[in-house]
Amino acid sequence: MKRLKSVTVHPAVRASRLGKIFDDQAIPGDSPRIPDYREGKRHLYIGPKKGKMFHVCASLDTRYICCSTHVISHISNCPFECTYCFLQNYLTDTTLSLVADTGAILDEIREKTVLQPWRLFRIGTWELGDSIAIPPLNQAAAELVEGFSGMPNCILKLRTKSAEVEPLLDIDHGRKTVVSWTINPRQVITREEIGTAGLDARLDAMARVSSAGYPIGLHFDPMILFPGWEKAYRQTVQEIFDAVSPEEVIWISIGSLRFNPEMKKKIENNYPASTITAQEMVLGDDNKFRYLRPIRVDMYRHLLDLLDEHGAGHCFTYLCMERWNVWHEVFGRYPMSIGHLDFLMAQSVYNRFPEICACKPDRQKYLALEY
Repeated sequence: MKRLKSVTVHPAVRASRLGKIFDDQAIPGDSPRIPDYREGKRHLYIGPKKGKMFHVCASLDTRYICCSTHVISHISNCPFECTYCFLQNYLTDTTLSLVADTGAILDEIREKTVLQPWRLFRIGTWELGDSIAIPPLNQAAAELVEGFSGMPNCILKLRTKSAEVEPLLDIDHGRKTVVSWTINPRQVITREEIGTAGLDARLDAMARVSSAGYPIGLHFDPMILFPGWEKAYRQTVQEIFDAVSPEEVIWISIGSLRFNPEMKKKIENNYPASTITAQEMVLGDDNKFRYLRPIRVDMYRHLLDLLDEHGAGHCFTYLCMERWNVWHEVFGRYPMSIGHLDFLMAQSVYNRFPEICACKPDRQKYLALEY
């Protein structure tokens, strides 16, 4: 727990399993509501569920092809210090927070997902923080894993830059949880993903999780430009598939560095040694800077070629927060809509991992979804 300066536990959850983890050192009370982004990472608050926590990912934008994932907002902030993290321009209460009422969260998910039994819900815990960065986040994840094992039309998505997988290894997951890693070359991890597990540690954890029967997700997002990036990503992909089989990779997402003008200022103030804002970029109509389109397309194509070389060309691969024209330049095709991409992902899971998705996806029902 060397990352944490204090732990506060709300009296309402003091008796819960998560509330008892820090029993000897926890301060009883409400959230300290720390305004400073970086300081908030050092203070953990464990509290009760307040309001709804299950919703569509907030980054969904109908101007782009989005993957229509759902999220559980039970974690807020992250102990890591990634220079590009959008949370530094998003959170007002920056205290590292965790909701302890796992049972109530699972009940809310069941109530919503039972209304569409034909649909495969992909549900992540990473919208506002790392899924398993430190205890008790990984213990909370283990409780969710056990709950999801009995949900017929749901997949839990854990996403991390850590190696804290121990609580996940010996529990009944029923193959209904995908453990995913954000992946970048060592150069990016060292310079821009401060405090996270190194690449070797991530890959070792990935191999252990795969051996425990979990499907694996890979997220090359954000891809970052730097001198020698092509060779560095080649080496990274080689090491990934030395650690795990492509047959256990359920999906792969690819995206490039992006941030809005306000966040650009935050990055430069919070992490003055970082040079990620110095590249030539263009401002999109979603008010986010991105690398120029030809550069992004070149990066994506390069990565796709590497995946194909290592036997992962058949893994479902998609772009994050890109338009139809970029999809077409990269893949030679594109989903017709957000609902179509949702269907294609469900279809891929049904075909490659039938034990996870027993209900054959109905294309028309997915296309009729409204966003």
